[in-house]
Amino acid sequence: MAEKNPLHFDTLAVWAAEEGPFPHGAAVTPIYSASTFAHETLEVWHQVATGLAPGHIYSRNTNPTLAVLEQKMALLDGTEAAVSFSTGMAAISASLLALLGSGDRVVSIRDSYGGTNVLFEEFLPRYGIQVTLCDTTDFENAEVEIAKGCQLVYLETPTNPTLKIIDIARLCQAARAVGAVSITDNTFATPVNQQPARLGSDLVLHSATKFLAGHSDVLAGIVSGRRDLIKKIHHFREIAGATLSPEGAYAVLRGMKTLGLRMARHNSNAQTIAEHLLTHPKVQSVLYPGLPSHPGHAIAGRQMRGFGGVLSFVPRGGEAMLAAVLDALKLAQRAAHLGGVATTAGPPKVTSHVELSPAERARAGIPETLIRYSVGIEDPTDLIADLDQALARI
Repeated sequence: MAEKNPLHFDTLAVWAAEEGPFPHGAAVTPIYSASTFAHETLEVWHQVATGLAPGHIYSRNTNPTLAVLEQKMALLDGTEAAVSFSTGMAAISASLLALLGSGDRVVSIRDSYGGTNVLFEEFLPRYGIQVTLCDTTDFENAEVEIAKGCQLVYLETPTNPTLKIIDIARLCQAARAVGAVSITDNTFATPVNQQPARLGSDLVLHSATKFLAGHSDVLAGIVSGRRDLIKKIHHFREIAGATLSPEGAYAVLRGMKTLGLRMARHNSNAQTIAEHLLTHPKVQSVLYPGLPSHPGHAIAGRQMRGFGGVLSFVPRGGEAMLAAVLDALKLAQRAAHLGGVATTAGPPKVTSHVELSPAERARAGIPETLIRYSVGIEDPTDLIADLDQALARI
């Protein structure tokens, strides 16, 4: 784990890894769109290629724009190093495949993101990797399974889309006791609200497509953590090739400068709306860790500085009313996305868990009538009025 930076988060979000100077006095990180980099002599080229001298040879391996993004992410996460990817799922897949081999065992949770769940249930077993999925909030059972022996423990908190909370420190300690690597998907929380590395997680994953970039205009993923592990994951990316483009890295860098400001509004808006929906006569249930009634509220209060910009709720009236409510929303994009400045809403069957069947979603405890509502930075009064008019259709 990196030493604690003396600067506050919002200052780091602007300045970390971007102090300059940049060529020609540029005020922002340049986009190095070069696919390859030339060198004056073979000797210099060879030294760069073998890591004996700083520099770049080919953008599938390293790129100056990506290097700035990776340095910034490590500083914001409080970790030693980071590596970026073309998508969040590329980051997850590469992390698992770079660190696991035939005969290894993974312990994880049932409530992981749908794409992650498909990796666990469909792809990893093909390579002889055993996966044990535990009830997400049964920490005692997870500790028992980890103690049996495993090479990797994979966590996600808050979970997508049911907003369950996992005790990061507790399960990372259990992983460390058996020599297992721990990974935490921190997409929903971001380093503004939660820093898993400071709670013991060896690696931290982000779908940078979401809150980090924040403007629904780029696909990206980032992994940060222990330098030795990042080196292995980076090597896998070099060969598998799911490298983030320089233009994508620039878009994420631009978004991260306002991450602290945006997350403060996301947190505040989500809390206000969750409290409103909790007492709404047309709403059956609300899932948001900022509510005292949430089963994971106490743990979230210990390990989070804010409760995030995503909530889920179940309107009354069953599936017949689901489309009526969603279609009536005027200030929410019906889209498979979250973490943008504009509010988005949709059920898991077309968003987070589209890859799963209704039966598989039911086993994961995800109601078909649940609406995942990613709260944007709009005025909360307008969002509440929009939700009220949509729920009035019931």
